[in-house]
Amino acid sequence: MYGMIHRAMRNMVHEELGEDAWLALEQKLKIGPMDLLTGKVYGDALTLGIITEAADRLNLAVDQCLIEFGRYWIRYVDQGSLASVMNFTGQDLASFIKNLDRLHLAVGAAMPDARLPAFSTLCNDPGHLVVEYRSERVGLEPFVLGLLQGLMERFHARGDIEVLSRGEKFVIFDIRYQDRD
Repeated sequence: MYGMIHRAMRNMVHEELGEDAWLALEQKLKIGPMDLLTGKVYGDALTLGIITEAADRLNLAVDQCLIEFGRYWIRYVDQGSLASVMNFTGQDLASFIKNLDRLHLAVGAAMPDARLPAFSTLCNDPGHLVVEYRSERVGLEPFVLGLLQGLMERFHARGDIEVLSRGEKFVIFDIRYQDRD
């Protein structure tokens, strides 16, 4: 994964627990500022180590930490240097998800070593989306669930997200939602 993820996790831990908690995490994992370079691609082992240690410090199971981090990620990028990219990706939940691959193409152009996921909208009816998530990375389904929840919050929608099916390198999410009045 890329350093932008590490920086976001640092911010999440810092906001929840303070700077000392993050510094202790860095010390335990023997990492430092060079492991947080936004545009650099890092091995998954480092990223998963950071997430696991953050989960422990936040007193969350790793899957729950991934969900919370997915939700946080949407707020993080929406407030940072990628806010304009977020705005151009879509003006509502359905269009944003439909355009996720375009967003990832732009990221991939800037970071050619990044291994980015793919999203396909299999059903796009009013208040109902079926989304296929494909990735060569296994185990990030909770992060994607959190991302989808974060997108619902971003677009002021409420509803439920369920997993319809999963395979070795894909998950199909069923999203039923309505816009808040």
